[in-house]
Amino acid sequence: MLKHATKKIFRTSHLQIGEGNISGYIACFLAILSCLGVLAFHFPEYLTTPELRKSYSVEFLRQLMFVALIISGSLGLLNFVRNTNKRLGATAWFFIILAIGFGGPNVEVNDFADNTPYIGLDWFILDLLGSTLIFILIEKLLPHRKEQKILRSEWRGDLNHFFVNHLIVGFVLLVTNHFVHYGFGWAVSSTLQGYIAQMPFILQLFLIILVADLMQYWTHRAYHEVPFLWRFHGVHHSAKEMDWLAGSRQHILEILVTRSLVLTPIFVLGFSQQIISLYVIIVGFQAVFNHANVNVKFGWLKYFMVTPQFHHWHHASDKAAIDRNYAAHFSFLDYLFGTAVKGQAEWPKEYGVVGDYMPVGMLKQQIYPFKKQK
Repeated sequence: MLKHATKKIFRTSHLQIGEGNISGYIACFLAILSCLGVLAFHFPEYLTTPELRKSYSVEFLRQLMFVALIISGSLGLLNFVRNTNKRLGATAWFFIILAIGFGGPNVEVNDFADNTPYIGLDWFILDLLGSTLIFILIEKLLPHRKEQKILRSEWRGDLNHFFVNHLIVGFVLLVTNHFVHYGFGWAVSSTLQGYIAQMPFILQLFLIILVADLMQYWTHRAYHEVPFLWRFHGVHHSAKEMDWLAGSRQHILEILVTRSLVLTPIFVLGFSQQIISLYVIIVGFQAVFNHANVNVKFGWLKYFMVTPQFHHWHHASDKAAIDRNYAAHFSFLDYLFGTAVKGQAEWPKEYGVVGDYMPVGMLKQQIYPFKKQK
């Protein structure tokens, strides 16, 4: 019933300046995020990420929410004026009233326990807000496929993937930390970690990305070459249109396994928290950017680092692209190991899994690997 209501509210993907749909979508987007933000203010011990809440100011978030509610309310009214269908404006105002009714940006955040189970609602809100502002703008300014809509087909399912992946961040970190510390604590060498700590900052940064990408490369390659593992990784490859949101389409078990394996050598080598934090920022940006619908020329750098063009070929269903371009950061790894796509056109023609057999929708895609294969 909720799914049907959501489709009815957001059923239009036609965004034309002057018709009111754009203002309506922005109003709904900001109102819903503000409403979720109010929930996070009420239950910070359960709905916020401990590592993240140390980095932001609650006062700044209050001001941000206030501005978001003002913009949302204004655009919601504009939607009533400019659009004959008032559902977007009505939906926005419903969530605005709900947010204000529960205290809005003025909710008091008192002292709370710091060791409770949690879900990353704050991480979802901030990442979604930042990603949409940055990457939708980039995709509109420098598009690869100019005809592709912002609200492309299957965007709802990928947004659900984005939502779930962020909410389970606490569970993922818990599993990953147990796997790394209890499974590979024996491999830690204080001598080796001392050598790493003495390296220049830029060399450490290069090394952490290289080590992580080597592990990512071979893990990624296994997902493609081992049929059982492909059942899970095929979910990620099922997107038939590429944009900043498409990279979020992943199976939960793949996320757990990949992050555990990638973080293992990082833990063993003993990189500082500063280096790890910068690595996480670079990884996060590159993962989204390389799936985006952008056409940016990198010249000779495309043979050294992974670019959107390089990674789009990895997602192509063209015969020449099958099981190629595995690297996540350094494209020279694929050239070194003989798995780079070569001699093809600049961009692939089609994306997705060959045969287009993956079901549509986040829940069905999570279940698919466990179904009996024909």
